[in-house]
Amino acid sequence: MNKLNNWVNQGAEIVYLSSHENNGGVEKDKIVLNKYNFPKGEIYFRKGRQTYKDIAEKIMPDILIEDDCESIGGKKEMTYTHINPKAKERIKLISVREFEGIDNLPDNLEELQKYIYLINKGTKVKVPA
Repeated sequence: MNKLNNWVNQGAEIVYLSSHENNGGVEKDKIVLNKYNFPKGEIYFRKGRQTYKDIAEKIMPDILIEDDCESIGGKKEMTYTHINPKAKERIKLISVREFEGIDNLPDNLEELQKYIYLINKGTKVKVPA
């Protein structure tokens, strides 16, 4: 949460994409986010036949941070894989190893932007701790 709060203090807007598919589940997410002092932010969730891709394309985040879904099939299960090419031009992906979280990402948003630029160019990047 410190990293997310740090990004918010630098001007980032954090939104969440829930695995739940109803308001009751999202209420549980809110309780957990509040309990552990995550930054306030809209929580989006799938409704009806919506997919994660549909939501990502609707909200068009500048950056999508998601885990690599390794335990459930890898890249083919990731949201970003299914986003249309036009939307991918605007949405930048940061893929983190499953269960490892974002702790190794830069605290500074300017450094995060540089990191995104390099990983999208296919350059291997050592992230400062």
